[in-house]
Amino acid sequence: MPQHRITTIFDGGRYFESPRWWQDRLWLVDCFPRTLLSLSPSGALDRHATFENDTPCGTGFLPDGRLIVLTMHLKQLHAYASGEIALYADLSGVARGAIDDMIVDGLGRAFVGDLGFALPPPPGRGAEGRIILVTPDGKARVVAEGLRFPNGIAVSSASDRLVVAEMEGDCLVDYSIDPDGGLTLRRRFGEITAPDGICLDAEGAVWAASFNGDAFLRIDRHGRELDRVAMPGRRAIACVLGGRERRTLYCLSADTSYERLAKRDSSARIDFVEVEVAGDGWP
Repeated sequence: MPQHRITTIFDGGRYFESPRWWQDRLWLVDCFPRTLLSLSPSGALDRHATFENDTPCGTGFLPDGRLIVLTMHLKQLHAYASGEIALYADLSGVARGAIDDMIVDGLGRAFVGDLGFALPPPPGRGAEGRIILVTPDGKARVVAEGLRFPNGIAVSSASDRLVVAEMEGDCLVDYSIDPDGGLTLRRRFGEITAPDGICLDAEGAVWAASFNGDAFLRIDRHGRELDRVAMPGRRAIACVLGGRERRTLYCLSADTSYERLAKRDSSARIDFVEVEVAGDGWP
């Protein structure tokens, strides 16, 4: 496997999530202080908004440039633009549990992970997770079920393929996207310890954060591990391919544990490595 030089670009957050590359900046949220952030390629940080009433997590960009931010427990999506936050969709009547990660495709369709239960996760839980589709007209419906803690979500640039990290299934779930936004299950693939945030590359491979494996893994369509960026002693949370040619893999990690997270005890960092295959997907 390639040997990677890991460079730290920002250190000092609490718990970073859901990175997206948009207009030459890295966008993300810091969950514990409930802030929306962006980072320049040089590491300059801007704080854009604070979500006072709930924890932000998933993010995604609409084709018109608005950023959609998911808030977990109130089960809402909010649109951010020009310094203003506005309610985009209320999923409290659709989601059965906390909503976690999300992605928006190039047609403006939001795909949202519904855990199926409230946090903290109850004991004895099964495959209760679902994916909720929110179309640009504001309508929402369930398009996938039977997932064991759906976490990271990625969509292809052609808006015809969706991949979900099944955190408690230790694998990735591959769907084709129907013309109406429905999902058709293709297969489960890969063996990943607690996969969290993910992104796609131009060869159809998936970069996945292995939360319990302290590493970022590149997995091909057949489930084979092609590459690994190890983060010893740190929890791998999420990743995205950005930079000028989308060959910069931004890696979000945290010094924490499940027990410490329950006490909101965590410190977050952003590193990057240069990779050979460019990113794919929207944005």
